Amino acid sequence: MELQKMNGHQCMDGFDGLESMAERDEFLPHKSGGKKESQFTDFEGKTSFGMSIFNLSNAIMGSGILGLAYGMANTGIILFIVLLTFIAILSAYSIHLLLKCAGVVGIRAYEQLGNRAFGSPGKVVAAVIITVHNIGAMSSYLFIVKSELPLVIQAFLGQHENTGEWFLQGNYLIIIVSACIIFPLALMRQLGYLGYTSGFSLSCMVFFLISVIYKKFHIPCPLENSYTNDSIYSDSHSNHSFFHDHNKTEDDSCEAKLITINPETAYTIPILAFAFVCHPEVLPIYTELRDATKKRMQTVANISILAMFVMYLLTALFGYLTFYVAVESELLHTYSSVDPLDTLILCVRLAVLVAVTLTVPVVLFPIRRALLQLLFPEKPFHWARHICIAICLLFIVNLLVIFVPNIRDIFGLIGATSAPSLIFILPGIFYIRIIPEEQEPLKSRPKIQAACFTALGFVFMVMSLSFIIFDWVTGQARSGGGH
Repeated sequence: MELQKMNGHQCMDGFDGLESMAERDEFLPHKSGGKKESQFTDFEGKTSFGMSIFNLSNAIMGSGILGLAYGMANTGIILFIVLLTFIAILSAYSIHLLLKCAGVVGIRAYEQLGNRAFGSPGKVVAAVIITVHNIGAMSSYLFIVKSELPLVIQAFLGQHENTGEWFLQGNYLIIIVSACIIFPLALMRQLGYLGYTSGFSLSCMVFFLISVIYKKFHIPCPLENSYTNDSIYSDSHSNHSFFHDHNKTEDDSCEAKLITINPETAYTIPILAFAFVCHPEVLPIYTELRDATKKRMQTVANISILAMFVMYLLTALFGYLTFYVAVESELLHTYSSVDPLDTLILCVRLAVLVAVTLTVPVVLFPIRRALLQLLFPEKPFHWARHICIAICLLFIVNLLVIFVPNIRDIFGLIGATSAPSLIFILPGIFYIRIIPEEQEPLKSRPKIQAACFTALGFVFMVMSLSFIIFDWVTGQARSGGGH
């Protein structure tokens, strides 16, 4: 409801009939020989409203959903809901800024917005940030496949340890998955065609959510596993709740905390801040949307964010209410510690792997688009370039995942700079630079809001970098729900 209200408010402020008419003049093909803004696709938008929602929802939903229950354990239920709601609204506002800029100048490419705002340097910076961020996302997804798929196959075979066969080697498996599943999907010329695989990917995550809810009522608390109970007591003593005594007992370890403050709480904020990263995919999806207008695309974004908000909240809530302070930073590992050969959890792990794999082609599209804008800005579509860029990207990502052991640390650092840039900093700066001063003066409320939004991005960037550097200095490792 909050997102819908915000959407309505934005439409009243920033989208009226005149703007709609101007936007259509920019984007719809001209039947006459009049001058028009160059298009970045050689086809009209053909992707349906529903398929666009599937694609954007799939772009939003990252591997971070597995760490949200741990985030709730370190913030408490109320504080988590407040933070998640706040971030969801900010993400919708960020997309509003991008769409407003695109509507004013008639451009639906993130890199070209950078070019319009700052010339060639702006275009290069935007393209590099998108490329690096999405390569990091692809690497994190394939790293999950590398580490989890051998364990799933091993469990289905009933083996308690890896016996060394090739089909239990993660490096071979990610090459097979990349060549047989990701590469064919990455060859699609239009992102809209991936709506079907995105819908299936989301179905897998719905199955994951249903299983989390089901397991809440079938796993006792406290857990009988002695290892897990030890972790409960060691973790719970570090918590301080406003509503409960921090001297924990066994019964207290199974009580939900409304607000919790502990050393891990500050780490949860950046994790949540990046939970709705989808901004590199917004403009490509906008380009291919049928009957595209800013209002229609904003509705696609709001529905996608709302759907992911509900999925995130329910996953975090029921995951937390199953294990309470015993929940680990990766939720599926917590279930496996209860029963490593649980058939339902094995099916869930496989479903998550399928969902993660089908997300990779959606993330690859904006990288290819950015590289085409950067290297071949005036060239028409050509299959050779289209295929070669996909092969090179998958080759690079596979090399990184296979040969760089600390790949997640490296991209954690990159993500701490690229994610706030894509969500907060660039949309705010683009809005200030692109929207004409005759339409909105520099001291107008919308531009002041955009400036504050940009400043918030720098705050998140400094926080994230500080936490990562602190971890490196102290030698601690905290994993969570990064996108």
